[in-house]
Amino acid sequence: MDSKISDAAARTPLASSATTGLKIVIVGGFGVGKTTLVRSVSEIRPLSTEETLTRAGAEIDDPRGVEWKSTTTVAFDFGRISLNPEMVLYLFGAPGQERFWFLWDRLFTGTLGAVVLVDTRRLADSWYAIDRLEHHRMPFVVAHNQFGESTHTLDQIREALDLSPDVPLVSCDARQRDSSKSVLITLVNHLYALSSAR
Repeated sequence: MDSKISDAAARTPLASSATTGLKIVIVGGFGVGKTTLVRSVSEIRPLSTEETLTRAGAEIDDPRGVEWKSTTTVAFDFGRISLNPEMVLYLFGAPGQERFWFLWDRLFTGTLGAVVLVDTRRLADSWYAIDRLEHHRMPFVVAHNQFGESTHTLDQIREALDLSPDVPLVSCDARQRDSSKSVLITLVNHLYALSSAR
C-alpha cells in the first residue's frame, strides 16, 4: 500500500469540541478511484467495505479498463477531515457498480454536495452519477482522476460529459493527499459561491 495512504495511525482523534458535521459523497464508475481518494485525504483510518472480486462478479461487473482491480466497495467508504475545532467533514465513497446503485439515494440523504470522479478510459460510467445528482438537485464538481498521462483535455471531458459551464471540472491524482484535498476545496468553494448567489 502506498505510504502516503497508510499514515492513518499518526492521525489525531476527533476533538471533543466538534459540534458540526458536514457530509460529502464521492461517486463515479467502477474502479475510478473513489476508495483511493477517501483513503488519501482522511485524517482517520477510513472505514472500508471492500471485498475481493470473484468469478461470479466478473459475470456481472464490466472490468474493461480496470482488469488489474482485485477488490471492490460493496457498501461505502467512510473518512473524516477536521476543518476546525468545531467543524468536521465526513466523506462517503459510494460503490461504483450498477448492482449497488440502489444505495446511492440513501447516501445522498443529508449531503451538502458531491464529487464525481471520472476516468477517461470509462467515461460513460460517469453519466449515471451526474444524472442522479442532477435529479437530486445536489451541487457537485467533477474531478478527472489521472491514471498516467492524460490524452484528453478538460475541455474535451466537459464536452463529452455535456457538463453545464457552471459545474467545476478539475484534474487530480486520487493517490496524492494534496491533490485530493484540492478537489474537496474546489467543491467547498463551489458550494460557497452557490450559497452566496442565493
